[in-house]
Amino acid sequence: MTRIGKISSQVYKRLHVWRLRHLSDEVFLLLLSVVTGAIMGLAGVGLKTAVLEVNRLLLRFGYPTPLGGNVLTLIYPLVGVLLTVLFVRYVVRGSIGHGIPSVLFAISRRKGELPPKNMYSSFVASTLTVAFGGSVGLEAPIVSTGSAVGSNLGRWCRLQPKHVKLLLGCGAAGAIAGIFKAPIAGILFVVEVLMFDLTMTTAIPLLLSALSASTVAYFLMGQGVQFEFSVHTDFALSQIPFYIILGLFCGLSSLYFLRVTDRVEAWFAARSNPWWRMLIGGLAMGVMVFLFPPLFGEGYGMLTQLLGGDSASLFDNSLFQPLSVHPWSVPAMLAALILFKGVATSTTIGCGGVGGTFGPSLVMGGLSGYFVAATLNLLGLPMQDAANFALVGMAAVMTGVMHAPFMATFLIAEITGGYSLLVPLLIASAVTYLCVNPFERHSIYARKLADNGDLMTHDKDQSAWQLLDMSSLIEVNFVSVKQGDHLRQLVEAIQESQRNLFPVLTDNGKFLGVIVLDDVKKIIFRPELYDIVGVEELMHPLQEGDVIRTTDSLAAVVGKFKVGDRYNLVVLDADDRYVGFLSRANTFSAYRRFISDTSDE
Repeated sequence: MTRIGKISSQVYKRLHVWRLRHLSDEVFLLLLSVVTGAIMGLAGVGLKTAVLEVNRLLLRFGYPTPLGGNVLTLIYPLVGVLLTVLFVRYVVRGSIGHGIPSVLFAISRRKGELPPKNMYSSFVASTLTVAFGGSVGLEAPIVSTGSAVGSNLGRWCRLQPKHVKLLLGCGAAGAIAGIFKAPIAGILFVVEVLMFDLTMTTAIPLLLSALSASTVAYFLMGQGVQFEFSVHTDFALSQIPFYIILGLFCGLSSLYFLRVTDRVEAWFAARSNPWWRMLIGGLAMGVMVFLFPPLFGEGYGMLTQLLGGDSASLFDNSLFQPLSVHPWSVPAMLAALILFKGVATSTTIGCGGVGGTFGPSLVMGGLSGYFVAATLNLLGLPMQDAANFALVGMAAVMTGVMHAPFMATFLIAEITGGYSLLVPLLIASAVTYLCVNPFERHSIYARKLADNGDLMTHDKDQSAWQLLDMSSLIEVNFVSVKQGDHLRQLVEAIQESQRNLFPVLTDNGKFLGVIVLDDVKKIIFRPELYDIVGVEELMHPLQEGDVIRTTDSLAAVVGKFKVGDRYNLVVLDADDRYVGFLSRANTFSAYRRFISDTSDE
């Protein structure tokens, strides 16, 4: 170790000792939550500013065609994806994970531990992708960054795993709060998307982190947010049917977005050569952006213009600008953007770009809401405020895609600076959720984890039986006897064993039954029977109710323990070969430890 390393180690140890003497774990955790939030406020502002400035710089240059469009947009996304792939391959030197799903996996399976490289890898990679026009969001990467900052800060300070997880949540809350200056939305994101329980123990650190991040963002950027808007038209009860229609349409948009992202990403995953994936996807993105310029980057600039009533901006630098004079041109362009936004997002991610679906779901919602309002107005129905519909649509599609209705509702409320749209926000979000939930039981981030049994939910009982590792609970220190053995061999096994169960196996390891020590106590002291009585005469034969397979879930184990007075279950593999025993005591002890480790109060 170098001299600097030794000095650093000594300083670290002294600080840790001082902390243990002067600060309780609870107070120290609150301080770290403020620090985590402040870091994420700075990171969010830096990320958004860098991407915005590069976007503006690139779009200043252009070579328009005679029909319109900017030729350079054909190659910008490819350049961004190329830089991203090179960064991941040669700087990160490994996978950087899948954003929020990686965070959820760390919460459920890794005690909240995220690799240190996650503190910068998603941040840099997403900047390269989006700055050059990749049609993805920056929210998921900054959440991944914030979660990694909180996780590693907690581990560096030697906190308990429970507190490391909480700091991970503080980083995520600070990330959302810092980007949107929406502290309540940041907290609800952690509760609804990351599945944290909101208790007094978790609420205060999450609140401090969100407020800290928002304060830093306010200090550096002022009052404005990404698409600041003030509601000018109040909600009227007569509009309820139209907001129900909006909710239904947003349900369709959400399902379309979920399905198209699955299929496009699966298509790219099937291509084995990463360079071909990058080339095909980058060029495809370039073509889409060339035809539909609003697909360039995150899309918040387009939303800002729509909320301001400037629907004509949809056709700026577009080949379709001559068609903008037609009355139905705006709904037609919005419909095209809705269809291609999901394709553009999944193409960007599938070909090697780094970004998330948080922002695209907001953009899809804004487009959907504006489309419904513009269509209703053109049909001669009572006039609807297109900006209000766009805002409500943003919350509705986010609800459908992320299964986070309260986070989506309060995010829009905080962005608009009030709660005048609270009723339509809740109506449309509820309708959208009811439409999507029968087809998608989990959010876009949690679907694959749930399918693999790796998702921790608010239902701690279900999570315990789903996430506990059954293989670690199997007891194998039982001495077995073989088919054909006699009492003599059983007595020898009893002398070697400290357990009261003795499995009877065939020569190839298949389980036939079990001998219980209490049943043979009277005859093990009768030597004249040692070579007469066979073990098959003494065993309890195999019964299906006493058997669990290695492929079964722990929920099935618990179900069998609850039936009758079983205290031990024999574990067999798929070929009926003996593996070991599961005991009721060990299983429920593991359950209690899980609940203790994952509960905050």
